[in-house]
Amino acid sequence: MKLLFEKTNLKNLELKNRFIRSATWEGLAEENGHLNENIYEFYKKLAQGGVGLIVAGYAYISKDEQPNIKMLGIQDDSLIDEYKKLVNIVHEYDAKIALQIVYGGSQNHHPEKDNMEILGPSAVENIVSGITPKEATKEEIKKIVKLFGDAAVRAKKAGFDAVEIHAAHGHLLSHFLTPYYNRRQDEYGGEIHNRARIIYEVIEEIKERVGEDYPIMIKLNHNDFMEKNMGLTEIEALEVLKRVDELGVDLIEVSGGSAPSATFNMGKNLNLLENQSYFKEAGEKIAKTIKAKISLAGGNKNFSLMEEILNTTNIEYFSLSRALISEPDLINKWKNENKYKPRCVSCNYCLQTMPVTCILNKK
Repeated sequence: MKLLFEKTNLKNLELKNRFIRSATWEGLAEENGHLNENIYEFYKKLAQGGVGLIVAGYAYISKDEQPNIKMLGIQDDSLIDEYKKLVNIVHEYDAKIALQIVYGGSQNHHPEKDNMEILGPSAVENIVSGITPKEATKEEIKKIVKLFGDAAVRAKKAGFDAVEIHAAHGHLLSHFLTPYYNRRQDEYGGEIHNRARIIYEVIEEIKERVGEDYPIMIKLNHNDFMEKNMGLTEIEALEVLKRVDELGVDLIEVSGGSAPSATFNMGKNLNLLENQSYFKEAGEKIAKTIKAKISLAGGNKNFSLMEEILNTTNIEYFSLSRALISEPDLINKWKNENKYKPRCVSCNYCLQTMPVTCILNKK
């Protein structure tokens, strides 16, 4: 029987349990992406709280665009020493830490967005933000690919145990996969592997720059949940996941939803057991098909349900975010009492505040 609290290995990286803190915009960093004491304290509490792997982020990679205010940055070398301090703090508590890196594109909510270079696969107005990006030229695509490589190198120099590519939830790489936003007629548009070409190139660039031994993760939608012929479908996503697996990604964080979609609010009514771990069927299908390790995101709030999924599927890890915003020490609470019920009620208040805060923690 596999256990949630047992050591596992992600390539050469040993994790003390199967819980992953999924990357979240905290709204705590400085305007220029630099770290501060609030960031150090935030991640210290997560590390103390027992989670095996923390995915920090999401961190922007270009000085020319920043999709949210006060998000972490990894856009230049001046951040490396600050991140070394963060990594050392997390390691003190026997936790591991990866850095999630992202290029935002037209899903931009920064107040200075009008002064930024906003690129997209095609010049199509973003349904949510109202931004019409500039269609990226092939030269600009190559530049973006290199920016991901540069960011991964900085993450490794800073001591991060792994790096995660954010290719989900409507950011630039995700939009390349989405037919509504990608209407290109060249080798980066059309059939699914053309639309995914930039993602494959990012993976290849990072692997070449950081070496074969450094763990690479990716967050990908298994379905955009958009109207017919608008979004990435489950069938197409599986083809991308197979290719990503062939390219040697070590862990895939399976998620879903791209604004506007039925699940983009991250799910509600999760106090009902039948609504929890809501991507488990898709995750099970993916884990059965590919060799890379799978972490299931989405509504993981019941210890017994996750244990059942662990032992009846090939899913090996479980990603949490909102529940850890409410209770950074939730994993320790489960270790002491696996029947403990998280207090997070999935109200999504935390997604509407800056910095990110659980309403139950407000005094």
